[in-house]
Amino acid sequence: MDREEWTREGLLGVSGNYWQSCTLHASVKLDLFTLIGDNKINAKELARGLDCDQRAVKTLLDALTAMGLLIKRQDRYANTNTGKSLLVKGSPHYIGHMVKHHHHLVEAWSRLDQAVKTGKPVNTRHINDEEERESFLMGMFNLAMGIAPYLTRQIDLSGRNHLLDLGGGPGTYAIHFCLENPALMATVYDLPLTEPFAKKTIERFGLSNRINFMPGDYLIDDVNGAYDVVWLSHILHAVGPDGCQTIIEKAVSAMLPGGFLLVHDFIMNDTFDGPVFPAVFSLNMLVNTEDGRSYSEGQIREMLESAGLRDIRRLPFQGPNESGVVCGVL
Repeated sequence: MDREEWTREGLLGVSGNYWQSCTLHASVKLDLFTLIGDNKINAKELARGLDCDQRAVKTLLDALTAMGLLIKRQDRYANTNTGKSLLVKGSPHYIGHMVKHHHHLVEAWSRLDQAVKTGKPVNTRHINDEEERESFLMGMFNLAMGIAPYLTRQIDLSGRNHLLDLGGGPGTYAIHFCLENPALMATVYDLPLTEPFAKKTIERFGLSNRINFMPGDYLIDDVNGAYDVVWLSHILHAVGPDGCQTIIEKAVSAMLPGGFLLVHDFIMNDTFDGPVFPAVFSLNMLVNTEDGRSYSEGQIREMLESAGLRDIRRLPFQGPNESGVVCGVL
């Protein structure tokens, strides 16, 4: 596919765009949008509420206004409708957790050149940090909530009884598959540290009687049970090809004959030169993991075939950032 030539302005725009990213990150970390809420408030009042320097707060507020994230009338600031919906805690559409997760990745991304030289991750932060773990898990919830209600309506699971959401985090997809299929039961399998978040989310949707949590590490531990649907969403990209094959084979070992396995991930084309997001996301895996990367549709098909699956095909679904679904039958 032909691409337009980059311009000087375009390159400099990309180079400096992190200034706006950091402006958004800081505002969400300070919970500024939530403090404003439905009110019209001045910098002095906000500085007092945030326990911050007044001049600095006004500078931040004016930058957010210039970015179109706040509305300014005289000396008072208010949230836009978008801000109220997406950046105020308590909103069902809140994406602040994902914004904070992006903030936690900035340090590693700033050393991408080092990762390219060594081929090794440069992230020194640890997901065991409670704040960072919450940002990651609930950030995944934020993203999935924008996709799952739509995606689960496109996948026919009628007649299926028990779904395994392997590496399911807070269980967002298991929840929406169960909401879409009233007879379906589900098991969310993930690390023990994830359990409190998953149980809280499952309970919020009133599905504790249909969805259970199984703690374990799918790269090390066995996957127990017998399932006629297995859902692998955004977990293959965290490991190398051998790890992917291990995950898929463990999933297949827990499947009933005729079982349906679905892989949801950011999928590259088979020449590995696009689309843009999966290609750049592969760099995110480079700086943060030992072997993670984005995979092509052809690679995913080969992995499923090697695990003994048949009728392998890509579903017509296309999600944000070029996410797609490849499925196979046991």
